[in-house]
Amino acid sequence: MDAHRRAQTFGEAVQTRDASLVTRAESYSGISIIIVTYNSASVLPGLLDSLPAGLEGIKQFETIVVDNNSIDSSVDIALAHSIRPKIIRMGRNTGYAAAINAAAATVRPNADLLILNPDVRLLPGSANLLVDRLTESSVGVAVPRILTEDGTTFWSLRREPSLMTAWAEAVLGGTFAARIGAGEVISDPAIYDQGGPIEWATGAILAVAARARDAVGDWDESFFLYMEEVEYLRRVRECGFSVAYVPQAKAVHIGGEYKENPRLSALLSANRIRYHRRYHGPLSTAMFRLSIIVGEGIRAVYGPPGHRASMRAALRLDA
Repeated sequence: MDAHRRAQTFGEAVQTRDASLVTRAESYSGISIIIVTYNSASVLPGLLDSLPAGLEGIKQFETIVVDNNSIDSSVDIALAHSIRPKIIRMGRNTGYAAAINAAAATVRPNADLLILNPDVRLLPGSANLLVDRLTESSVGVAVPRILTEDGTTFWSLRREPSLMTAWAEAVLGGTFAARIGAGEVISDPAIYDQGGPIEWATGAILAVAARARDAVGDWDESFFLYMEEVEYLRRVRECGFSVAYVPQAKAVHIGGEYKENPRLSALLSANRIRYHRRYHGPLSTAMFRLSIIVGEGIRAVYGPPGHRASMRAALRLDA
């Protein structure tokens, strides 16, 4: 190929690349932040106050607060805040998944999503780090390092629930099972420091790529409050995308209400069994259910009332 032809070919390649970049830039709709509230007045101001610094570096964004019929001042707080979020009033407590779907239906299909619990506080620049990771074509969801209120790393990364993890936690307890790598919770400090692909993470903060939204579809509204992120992230992986953990991106999460709330403890146990039943046979589901009955029964003797509520929920649920 002579010099003139090489120069012409190179010029055509540059024009094609530049045209592709322009097309992507014109089609990109930025990021839509979705916050689901339900009587969240005590924590919502902290999240909204953290958004300007947390979104540092992101030029295109919108904020949507979806309220599940709060009876406190959650909506008034959102309306009065300088962020000026869009408000969607669900009219009843529809659950986390339904609220996310309602908000996602109002945004452009080529927008990435940043889904936040109201008791999250973004650290400076964290959202931009997650969005940057979403630019990788293989990545469907990106999650940050989650910190407790005292600044320590919270064990937010998880393995796919299985009979092995369920029985390890039932017999050994969740903390010890995590420490020896047998439970659902991942506790290895090296994994939290190095980042990379994971199976799933707690759903307090998830950045979802537009390409994953298109492939995966809506969140499953049959899971009310718990296990919906596990089910969604499983479908993300089944569609060929990875769930990426980005330790440089950081957020504080208060959380933990289910441990003190028997009703929420029972709901979590019931949804864990329902999730397992969806992907496994009757015998495996019966053994999974038995692991919860045994584990919660042991701890019901000396633990908080949530354990007794979880055991009763597992006993009542149709296997």
